Amino acid sequence: MQHWARRLEQEIDGVMRIFGGVQQLREIYKDNRNLFEVQENEPQKLVEKVAGDIESLLDRKVQALKRLADAAENFQKAHRWQDNIKEEDILYYDAKADAELDDPESEDVERGSKASTLRLDFVEDSNFKNKVNYSYTAVQIPTDIYKGSTVILNELNWTEALENVFMENRRQDPTLLWQVFGSATGVTRYYPATPWRAPKKIDLYDVRRRPWYIQGASSPKDMVIIVDVSGSVSGLTLKLMKTSVCEMLDTLSDDDYVNVASFNEKAQPVSCFTHLVQANVRNKKVFKEAVQGMVAKGTTGYKAGFEYAFDQLQNSNITRANCNKMIMMFTDGGEDRVQDVFEKYNWPNRTVRVFTFSVGQHNYDVTPLQWMACANKGYYFEIPSIGAIRINTQEYLDVLGRPMVLAGKEAKQVQWTNVYEDALGLGLVVTGTLPVFNLTQDGPGEKKNQLILGVMGIDVALNDIKRLTPNYTLGANGYVFAIDLNGYVLLHPNLKPQTTNFREPVTLDFLDAELEDENKEEIRRSMIDGNKGHKQIRTLVKSLDERYVDEVMRNYTWVPIRSTNYSLGLVLPPYSTFYLQANLSDQILQVKYFEFLLPSSFESEGHVFIAPREYCKDLNASDNNTDFLKNFIELMEKVTPDSKQCNNFLLHNLILDTGITQQLVERVWRDQDLNTYSLLAVFAATDGGITRVFPNKAAEDWTENPEPFNASFYRRSLDNHGYVFKPPHQDALLRPLELENDTVGILVSTAVELSLGGRTLRPAVVGVKLDLEAWAEKFKVLASNRTHQDQPQKCGPSSHCEMDCEVNNEDLLCVLIDDGGFLVLSNQNHQWDQVGRFFSEVDANLMLALYNNSFYTRKESYDYQAACAPQPPGNLGAAPRGVFVPTIADFLNLAWWTSAAAWSLFQQLLYGLIYHSWFQADPAEAEGNPEARESSCVMKQTQYYFGSVNASYNAIIDCGNCSRLFHAQRLTNTNLLFVVAEKPLCSQCEAGRLLQKETHSDGPEQCELVQRPRYRRGPHICFDYNATEDTSDCGRGASFPPSLGVLVSLQLLLLLGLPPRPQPQVHAHASRRV
Repeated sequence: MQHWARRLEQEIDGVMRIFGGVQQLREIYKDNRNLFEVQENEPQKLVEKVAGDIESLLDRKVQALKRLADAAENFQKAHRWQDNIKEEDILYYDAKADAELDDPESEDVERGSKASTLRLDFVEDSNFKNKVNYSYTAVQIPTDIYKGSTVILNELNWTEALENVFMENRRQDPTLLWQVFGSATGVTRYYPATPWRAPKKIDLYDVRRRPWYIQGASSPKDMVIIVDVSGSVSGLTLKLMKTSVCEMLDTLSDDDYVNVASFNEKAQPVSCFTHLVQANVRNKKVFKEAVQGMVAKGTTGYKAGFEYAFDQLQNSNITRANCNKMIMMFTDGGEDRVQDVFEKYNWPNRTVRVFTFSVGQHNYDVTPLQWMACANKGYYFEIPSIGAIRINTQEYLDVLGRPMVLAGKEAKQVQWTNVYEDALGLGLVVTGTLPVFNLTQDGPGEKKNQLILGVMGIDVALNDIKRLTPNYTLGANGYVFAIDLNGYVLLHPNLKPQTTNFREPVTLDFLDAELEDENKEEIRRSMIDGNKGHKQIRTLVKSLDERYVDEVMRNYTWVPIRSTNYSLGLVLPPYSTFYLQANLSDQILQVKYFEFLLPSSFESEGHVFIAPREYCKDLNASDNNTDFLKNFIELMEKVTPDSKQCNNFLLHNLILDTGITQQLVERVWRDQDLNTYSLLAVFAATDGGITRVFPNKAAEDWTENPEPFNASFYRRSLDNHGYVFKPPHQDALLRPLELENDTVGILVSTAVELSLGGRTLRPAVVGVKLDLEAWAEKFKVLASNRTHQDQPQKCGPSSHCEMDCEVNNEDLLCVLIDDGGFLVLSNQNHQWDQVGRFFSEVDANLMLALYNNSFYTRKESYDYQAACAPQPPGNLGAAPRGVFVPTIADFLNLAWWTSAAAWSLFQQLLYGLIYHSWFQADPAEAEGNPEARESSCVMKQTQYYFGSVNASYNAIIDCGNCSRLFHAQRLTNTNLLFVVAEKPLCSQCEAGRLLQKETHSDGPEQCELVQRPRYRRGPHICFDYNATEDTSDCGRGASFPPSLGVLVSLQLLLLLGLPPRPQPQVHAHASRRV
């Protein structure tokens, strides 16, 4: 076998030396040494410059934010409240007006809105990816808030003055994107104006529930939610509680910590979490699923619930927010005030706020619940029906904002958010936020107002930040990344969410963006702590196609971005320390090389693919490389490579590499007969963006990415020494390869390493494309006991000669498998169409043996950015599941109609008709992108790579009644494993199958992960206490008694089967009128 292995190695090396042209390309680079300079990437200088540029970019937004916040506070202070203000008095652009006019069932169409809504013209703006109007702001008001209420009209009145400040900001900084004021009343005013992106279902957008608003409106929170599940909690009330808890969880961000417990006589956590955990997306999902399992039984025991909550908040042995502490209790009512519990745990300092929620329609005395909230600096809310859930589970933020307002200028600090999806289509953004305070006083000598007016926000698109980072000087495997205090990436080449949940931030941890190891944990911690650092590490990286894992060397360098919570990192392979910069001052040479880009030269010089880079501002992009090349050539006929509108570095390098690869054709490829060695093509790809494929006809079957930096073969060749084989990609679910017309090939590539004046770099990759069928035959000959001239001689078990892979293919299986475990070549003709498949799908027993004998190592990881087809909905009906539906006899019973239960049920049915099935529907479905047909999910990925065994190895596979002998040996200077094995003789050998295909997963067990949380730091500031806070405003009952006319109308609507609409309700505290 070792003899066969040497023959295979020699054949591969010989072909690559003759046709690959590695040595010849080195000589070509040296011959053209006067046409380029070798530049150095200095990591420390690079990261400091980029960090400084990002800081300057964000600082301009900060200045604009401060101007807006100051102006808003002054405008509101100067505003005179108008009790008698009318809709027709206010002129504004309602962002949802166009959509509502198109909808005959719209609330405003039905009511005949009196508001004077502007009709605007819009122009397309590529910066906003939208149609905009720069002369006006737009206003968005949540669906469940009545536009004609006095509070809303006054809000619209004073915020109109912000329009001029928005415009002045844009005049000073034309790069500004959305400028937004999110009001605590729910009104959103943004600039420039653009129509609202109305979803297909009801629009549930409320600015107060957006991640950026929540972060700007209050300091981090430690929250314990306790839910009364005693027997008195009826079915409908319990459902309201479950929905309320889920909505409450949506008001928490990754800076917050939470736990949820249920209580009757005893208290117990609803999930596996036994202490406060970070309110991240995955933990909140666990809570939401667990809450649905709550069952009502037993008697009410407030003492058990509150003692559990206080114990949770006093646990100092865990990671938590260490700022605002609060208990949120949901109950249907009770008599006990549990004063002794508060005296023991919370008085006299009252460091824990208590918020109480009376849920459902009942006749209990709510005074004890009001007292609990008022005695503990909290607030009392009522949730009589579904319509009150959203507003009453978010208004606690007003209370938490009081210490911020009272702190004044000290609390006026800009915070930058996690990455999230912009509601207006800008894509992934971060937002700078600044709270806006109410500066009014009720009269001379009166206490300072403690209401937060809202939050000012300015968006920065991630693409704008990316433009500040080096593009192509870092090489194919170098990159810049940035993380926040939670360790979530702001920038990273692997930050590519396939679908985004409109309501949740995009939270990809640095250790999930890369393959986690101890070194990266250390780097992440140092970055979160705001330190500078540099570290060279050996680590694992996934290939671009996610089929392979390579062990590589990387240099990490990092610095903090001042005035922000972000930290910036740079990753460079050692071979990317230096790069080439073309210096084509000779215009005659420019023209000569440029001619080799013209399609007329392809027949003699080979086909050229050019990387679709932004060479010039006026260059039209295209996904079709032929069209892109055509656009490029047309532009180059109008401008020169030295034009100011072009990127001279990119253009010069592209033209230089065009000439250099043409010289490779001239010196090596053109005079060779590819058929002699059964080659379909030869090729070269360069850092400059050129991929040249020879001969021209081979380009018809070329499927690799025209951008070398995005081509898996290119990046892997740079990271691996020797020859890298890449079989055609085959999915187990797809049909086998079709071997007709000799078009199926195997890529073999290797990096070209230059050493110029002691500086080493890898500016190109060269390779060949093997004809699969011809090389499969050649493989059998090379792994045989004959030379090319000898006739094959068959040897049997009783013969004295040695069996081989050619004549004994009925008895022996001989294969070449690559370092990812994919089949490259086989001596079995029936396996040729399985080339490219994971070998376990071809011979499960043999692949398992190779893994068990350490030829392969497995790496498992999770992709948190995957998209999955939506699950079909279940349990759909005319009403929400589990809700009592009255009979005809009930409808005819007047006593039933006048009962509170009937009114609650009508509200339930009303919202059920509008929201379809509130209790089951994912709110993101209604609020998210209407085009999205897939949902975010977690996929488990498994890759295999070579293990520790390097030498030749023999082993026996024991299969019970029979056994199977195999030999395996790595081929030198390649990524191949040569395996010779006896064919399986019995079915027992088929037991066990390794899986490589990506599979749907719930991710790692969250209950275990929270026991070892990743390192993070919260915001540097905390405002949870102020001695001057006035806690007297602590909530009161707010019922909405139905009128007889409304009840009769509802009855008729239901009987007639018409879809009713909810009555408008004003959900704003009267205390806003200041």
